[in-house]
Amino acid sequence: MDTALLAAQLYTIRQHTQTRDDFARSMSKIREIGYRAVQVSAIGAISDADVKQIADDNGLRICNTHIPFDRLQSDLGAVITQHQLWDCRHIAIGSMPAAFRASAEGYRRFAALGSQIGERLAADGMTFSYHNHSFEFVKFAGRAGLEILFDESDPRYLQAELDTYWVQHGGADPVAWIDRLAGRMPVAHLKDMVMLPGEAGEQAQPAMAEVGAGNMNFPAILAACRRAGVEWYAVEQDICQRDPFASLAMSFENLAAMD
Repeated sequence: MDTALLAAQLYTIRQHTQTRDDFARSMSKIREIGYRAVQVSAIGAISDADVKQIADDNGLRICNTHIPFDRLQSDLGAVITQHQLWDCRHIAIGSMPAAFRASAEGYRRFAALGSQIGERLAADGMTFSYHNHSFEFVKFAGRAGLEILFDESDPRYLQAELDTYWVQHGGADPVAWIDRLAGRMPVAHLKDMVMLPGEAGEQAQPAMAEVGAGNMNFPAILAACRRAGVEWYAVEQDICQRDPFASLAMSFENLAAMD
């Protein structure tokens, strides 16, 4: 695939981005791997100006972010200013606060709030997306929470940052969900799934893997992303079995070799 569309999700290397100096060293490593873009998430207390300068110095575009729900509710003007400085159009929330997860009505309330936040961001030329895990595939009267969220929100204002691993983990089909959200998914999250042996007598357990090193059908996933109009492909691995920079490099190399 076109590696110019790949972004390193910085949550993967969160332990290496907590100070300005560590952030600068890490961005240099990310660029050396070959990435030309990053998604800013879980970094330390580094000034917005420094983040932008370090990214620019390393030839990295900030293509997307994860912003906490409380900031989106209480400090949205500052979030907009921050993203204007970073020349970043795409904003996402990393997860739904626990208070909304217990019922269909909770998902509906979050859908309404997310649509309102997205409408305000759209006025400044920005998008707002929801990043899923697997708890959203719990069903309420036969409907998965993720279905409720996207069916009952405004598609103009609440978009999707679909995470392929977590869809698979939730027992759903990533390709079917990408097709379902076509035209509504500016950024996709790519991580693979592998089965690891359990303890003696226990079943194997799913674990995160570098893209192309697991069991998921990534050629089909990438084809679906192209059909859906995905702009950016963010490589993320919450938990790595090796150095996280090595994991990001493996995913980059494997994706570069895919059609």
